[in-house]
Amino acid sequence: MRTTSFTIAAVLLLAGCSNADNAPPSENPGEQPAAAPAEETPAEEEMPAADEPATGTTIADLASSREDLSTLVTALSAAGLVETMSGEGPFTVFAPTNAAFDALPEGTLDALLADPEALGNVLKYHVVSGAVTSDQVVALTSADTLAGKPVAVDASEGVKVGGATVVEADIQASNGVIHVIDAVMLPPE
Repeated sequence: MRTTSFTIAAVLLLAGCSNADNAPPSENPGEQPAAAPAEETPAEEEMPAADEPATGTTIADLASSREDLSTLVTALSAAGLVETMSGEGPFTVFAPTNAAFDALPEGTLDALLADPEALGNVLKYHVVSGAVTSDQVVALTSADTLAGKPVAVDASEGVKVGGATVVEADIQASNGVIHVIDAVMLPPE
């Protein structure tokens, strides 16, 4: 019984769902209040989460601090969007990794870097207004992007946004949240 109680308490603590502080006092002193069973989230809706950054760290700061997002930082700079991603927000950025940019057809990235307006449209297609956390993303079927076009969201097998898979979720910034994705999403024409 003690192991079961400990397991339930650990699950509730990890899930952030502990209601011990709000439970009515027990009639028997020394007796722990009964814990409600934790609800399970289906595996296909789970996304790996990241640690929270220091307060005051913007989306642009976080991206700049990560080697795997250096191509995104270069693209944000070329499109003139670093200041926006350092601004008040809040924003949600679906951030493609360097490998995602490398997987674009040959010449695509160079062409985009040479055309700041087109590059800006592609990058804005990766940004949603507001801080949308992973538990909110999995409930969506689409999201309106700053490019003015909706992007499809599918949480039926993992979490996919615009066909890209979320590989790291909920990287908290002072002005929003980053979800790292494994592909560059190109907006529909």
